Amino acid sequence: MVLLRAEGLTKRFGGMTAVDGFSFHLREGEILGIIGPNGAGKTTVFNLLSGLLVPDAGRVFFEERDITGLRPYQRCRLGFGRTFQIVQPFPQMSVLENVVVSALFGRRGRFGAAEARHRALELCRLVGLEPKADHSPGSLTVAELKRMEVARSLGSEPKVLLLDEPMQGLTVVEAREAVKLVRSIRDLFGVSVLIIEHVMHAVRDLCERVIVMHYGTILAQGLYDEVAADREVVRAYLGEDDDSEVATG
Repeated sequence: MVLLRAEGLTKRFGGMTAVDGFSFHLREGEILGIIGPNGAGKTTVFNLLSGLLVPDAGRVFFEERDITGLRPYQRCRLGFGRTFQIVQPFPQMSVLENVVVSALFGRRGRFGAAEARHRALELCRLVGLEPKADHSPGSLTVAELKRMEVARSLGSEPKVLLLDEPMQGLTVVEAREAVKLVRSIRDLFGVSVLIIEHVMHAVRDLCERVIVMHYGTILAQGLYDEVAADREVVRAYLGEDDDSEVATG
């Protein structure tokens, strides 16, 4: 079953078209990757899907409901979870309190303060941050901040999770652990995942399908091995006609 889809999403900033006619679908339980060079329009797509930006054209559908006109908090309560490329925690709160805020805002609004704290602690445990639950976010490493961001996104009990470069700045070992975490989240909660990522071995190991963006449009889509061997995709990444494969990135 298709959970989330977009038809012809377009967004312009002055004379620049950041996203041009973007259409896609995300199935229930699927992990779908979006890749492409910097400036390809990937994060703009996320902002359109989550309601931070209003499209100039096109529609967004969630569970076959047209949600194009809904604000971000309304989409969150329907079942949208989102991380950001640059993590911006509440610095005066502990790691646990940052996650509690999300749980209190959950899509079903069923948590009181005690229940939200219990759920937040469970999520901290899931992402490996229980020993640092009472620490300040400023004391965390990059990898730990990314994990806290994932825990916050799960606090609202999403049906679809948008992950914006969760492996940026991680070591190879940390990125492999992040792949395992994302897969376990999908399996444990049944959440569908749409992920923007530049770490190609992570995309290869994690995603069932991949969409490649370039200059705001979809350049290619399909299985990872298919798009990695596409010469137009190689040119988009390397800027030249090269026999290398994206898989080496």
